[in-house]
Amino acid sequence: MTAVGSSFGAFVAGSAAAGRLVVQPRMGFGDPGLMRAGLARTRAATAHTVGTLTVDSYTRVGDLAAARAAVAEGASLNGYPIATHTPETTRDLLEGLHDEDFPVQVRHGSARPGTIVRALTAAGLTATEGGPVSYCLPYGRTPLRESVEAWARACELFATTARPGTTPHLESFGGCLLGQLCPPGLLVATSVLECLFFAQYGLRSVSLSYAQQTDPGQDEEAVRALRRLAAEFLPAGVEHHVVLYTYMGVFPRTERGATRLLEASARLAVRSGAGRLIVKTAAEAHRIPTVAENVRALETAAAAAALAGPPESGPATDGDGEVYAEARTLIETVLGLHPDLSRALPAAFARGLLDVPFCLHPDNPGRSRGFIDPAGRLRWARTGAMPIPADSAADATPLTADGLLTALHHVAGRYDGPWRRDGDEDGHDRPRAAPLTV
Repeated sequence: MTAVGSSFGAFVAGSAAAGRLVVQPRMGFGDPGLMRAGLARTRAATAHTVGTLTVDSYTRVGDLAAARAAVAEGASLNGYPIATHTPETTRDLLEGLHDEDFPVQVRHGSARPGTIVRALTAAGLTATEGGPVSYCLPYGRTPLRESVEAWARACELFATTARPGTTPHLESFGGCLLGQLCPPGLLVATSVLECLFFAQYGLRSVSLSYAQQTDPGQDEEAVRALRRLAAEFLPAGVEHHVVLYTYMGVFPRTERGATRLLEASARLAVRSGAGRLIVKTAAEAHRIPTVAENVRALETAAAAAALAGPPESGPATDGDGEVYAEARTLIETVLGLHPDLSRALPAAFARGLLDVPFCLHPDNPGRSRGFIDPAGRLRWARTGAMPIPADSAADATPLTADGLLTALHHVAGRYDGPWRRDGDEDGHDRPRAAPLTV
């Protein structure tokens, strides 16, 4: 099997033009038969889907010997060992599933993705994701400069794999980072900067990510800001779309709460003009979901999106506002350090001009802190050396362990709590929640 005669980005763009939100699961199995069955169920779902092939942890950290041993022993893995199975094995599991109507993306979490990129392209796949910052700082202790160098080489390699009718596609994970308690301006800026990095090394199809946070209105502002900044900063000729992630933090424990949160993310995707939604399931708070639970989540999200109606447009929805201004300041600050982002990104973290709150990586300055204000919006309690102000209303009391746990469970508690019928910020029912201060 060869690469399909279309690109991942073109598929999403065509879906958006037709008014259809693309929904995507997280899914990976070590056994090729199980992986194929999962993709087949995803394709057959009552939703407009793309497939996911998530790589196992051994492969992600480059321990291919352990991955080979696990495959030889028939041991269970938490993802697909794409660099251990032969390209022929992977092509066989994709045969009849992966085509221009059902693109498949490889997701992996690696700070050194070269081996994975070589394996996926050998199997005829043309879409993956990650980034030199977003797949380094949250995931381990790989020095940031090493991750940047590895990603530069991987991007150059990936960009050269284009075949007639195909365009390699790379998604930034920068809009997620640690997944929670990071004010949106930094998430938006990181996603734009990583996509500029991809373009610098030859990619011409990218997606910019944003993870649903604590407040629907702020999230909508952030996605619109991300779309506007992408249009302003990405080079001409680079196709792009925005992918929204259903909330990445502590998930509601009740099925009702989890379902409401998923539906809210689908409505947010439609309202803000995102092209793709990566879903979570009602099982997220308890265990790894089954294929059936993933399919149910895809269909739930698709139904909620269909009922949401078309996105609004006009001057009030152009992405201007606090998040846009903050993200633009961060982007311009980094770009002003050096025209080569492989030098500018490490320099920005070394100087504290980018600083991810609650991130313990040695190359992260660690002087910033986010907090949830009484209205539920994420704001800066401290910004360290970043060229943006902290919130003047931030509580000066140091954040305690109890306060951090309260903040981390804010969304789960809100959606698991008692429900009222008077609607929330997006016009749909929401749980009653007391203001949170930390």
